[in-house]
Amino acid sequence: MSAESVIVEVAVNGTTTRDANPHVPRTPDEIAADMLACLARGAAVAHNHNDEPMFTADAVHAVEPYVQAWTPVVGAHPDVLLYPTMGAGARGIPVEQKWGHVEELARRGLGGMTLVDPGSVNVGLLGDGTVPAAAAPEAYQNSFADTEYMFRRTGELGAMPSISIFEPGFLRTTLTLHRHGRVPAGAMVKLYFGGDLQFGLPPTERALDAYCELLEGSGLTWSVAVLGGDVVGSGLAALALERGGHLRVGLEDYAGPRRPSNTELVDEVVELLTASGRRPATCAEARTILRA
Repeated sequence: MSAESVIVEVAVNGTTTRDANPHVPRTPDEIAADMLACLARGAAVAHNHNDEPMFTADAVHAVEPYVQAWTPVVGAHPDVLLYPTMGAGARGIPVEQKWGHVEELARRGLGGMTLVDPGSVNVGLLGDGTVPAAAAPEAYQNSFADTEYMFRRTGELGAMPSISIFEPGFLRTTLTLHRHGRVPAGAMVKLYFGGDLQFGLPPTERALDAYCELLEGSGLTWSVAVLGGDVVGSGLAALALERGGHLRVGLEDYAGPRRPSNTELVDEVVELLTASGRRPATCAEARTILRA
């Protein structure tokens, strides 16, 4: 495995609508096709939402649309790492309920990766001071007990956790549990910076360095993304590469004047890697990097 290989993740849809970008895949067949095209261009990790509301009263998300989308992808790329989203905005819902589909997919051995959101946050406020109707009406809430449950079950199921870091406190919780041996092997820390979405830290060099200071000595693999922005165009991707990080792109995250496709966003990241003397990790290499 080359020391210059970098894990590229693509988040293919999120809550992005066709009105916002006509290229966004929404059906399972479209999601599968987009994932396969992005994997062919260098992605090794892929993430998607079902075409169902992100914020529901009971926080339940269906398993079968994921199975339908992922089965051909795993068939073509057995080492690929895939993970779903999780129901949000439903306070008081047991973690076993809101995380049930994540657990079932891991139990079936599909995707190899779970989603762990180790904290609570308000997400939805935009830079113009408005909150879209699709945003959560309440804080997205995950207790310490919820976080411990998600990590524990991930380990028991032999999966690797994708850990969402929306705020510095999310990372401090993760690092504390990691020091005490309660984060399973193969973890990937996702540093989410707020672009037009007004949460957490902005995509600046100082903000990245603050996260890198916290991560120092942990040995955890990490990547960067800009939610409501452009991780490459903002310069954050190049800064992350200089510091040993990995990269996430995709139409879940992207906001800007263009209407790119997921494959175009992956191509832009690969071009950046090539210019810096690096290359995208294969699916098998990504698993090796995370287990190191």
